Amino acid sequence: MTATPDQSAEPRKSILEALKAYLTPRGLVMLLFGFSSGLPFYLIFQTLSIWLREEGVSRSEIGLFAWVGFAFTIKFLWAPVIDRVPVPLLEKKIGRRRAWMAVAQIGVAAALLAMSFANPASSLVYVAIAAIAIAFASATQDIAVDAWRIEAAPVEEQGMMAAMYQYGYRTGLFIAASVPLIIADNINWPFAYQTMAAMMSIGFLAALFAPRVEAGRYEPPKRLPPVQMLRESIIGPFADFLKRYGLAAIAILLFIALYRIPDFVMGFMTGPLYVDLGYDKTDIGIYRGMFGFWATMIGVFLGGLLLLRANIMTALFIGVVGQSATNLLYSWLALMPADNLYLATAVVIDNIAYGLAGTVLIAYMSSLTNTAFTATQYALFSSFYALPGKFVGGFSGFIVDAVGYPWFFAYTAMIGVPAALLVFVLARSDKKLKAGAPVAAASP
Repeated sequence: MTATPDQSAEPRKSILEALKAYLTPRGLVMLLFGFSSGLPFYLIFQTLSIWLREEGVSRSEIGLFAWVGFAFTIKFLWAPVIDRVPVPLLEKKIGRRRAWMAVAQIGVAAALLAMSFANPASSLVYVAIAAIAIAFASATQDIAVDAWRIEAAPVEEQGMMAAMYQYGYRTGLFIAASVPLIIADNINWPFAYQTMAAMMSIGFLAALFAPRVEAGRYEPPKRLPPVQMLRESIIGPFADFLKRYGLAAIAILLFIALYRIPDFVMGFMTGPLYVDLGYDKTDIGIYRGMFGFWATMIGVFLGGLLLLRANIMTALFIGVVGQSATNLLYSWLALMPADNLYLATAVVIDNIAYGLAGTVLIAYMSSLTNTAFTATQYALFSSFYALPGKFVGGFSGFIVDAVGYPWFFAYTAMIGVPAALLVFVLARSDKKLKAGAPVAAASP
């Protein structure tokens, strides 16, 4: 293997200039939209898994809830609707992207409220249906937020926008990872989920009343006959990506698909691990939520700086290696007695790596889109990065039952190796694309 991540020089901003970019109006609006996107996620995965485990639901059944996330992986199927279909009344006032955000946010809040009336011990199917509804509405919101983020800022600010999205998203995760657990410990689970439903109003109000800060005005596609619309809105975006990148598109999609597998697979079993080790809900909420939040913020900040100061391939390599290696901390945690210091150590280091890796991947996927098909192409990429992890994650409970927690988390660390190797394939392909040469199938 002779290829190394491309180190070609690009203009670099000073650290002070980079920090100022975070305080622009569009950056602050992005923060609020990121929060609204992040809030529902743990409520149908990690936080829900703790509720289910406390109610006596088996680890195998909890693992199957990973498949609820398929709503996020197939969202590219209805992304063309977000590009082409107007929202009556709202679109003229706030624009198409934000109108769709508002509709989706109402859907998330309603489904969270429905979840609050569930009894997991006796009505697991009801819980699953409510979780699917939350996932579908949340995925729709993500399509609109991602499209708005890419269109609201010029190319040179996309790293900042990705970081601000991550800050908002991680804040939403922090709230969903800590507040419901503390409320459930002191009141009950139904009130915890009702509180989260009310908090979706933050994103809804931002969508309705935030100032217009788009870099350019969105021009909706012209009305077309059904067959032509199908060709141009669904086939066209995929064909455009394949045309621009040639055979390198296969390596890009494979890399995106493998990049986050370690985190997706292990994430479904961290909640049951905490419960089985004997940690109470308040401690889990404080350490996983508060400590995890600040650690992720550090990781997001480091990811934003890394994108400004280093080549994207180098940043991708650091991200995939870091997030995979830190999964071993949970193997160690599973072997130790319940101690808050051990919990804090694993959570902090893992979340720093997670925040950095997420910021880098978002910026990379954003750089691959054509502004003519922003929503559909980005939804395609984000679907690819989630699909394998969600599928394998569905079997995570069975794997834990078979080999135990320590070996399970070691396994999730090892499955990050293929993505790390693919960075070198992408670096070689990227050099050929920049040189204007046809890209043949590359190999390490």
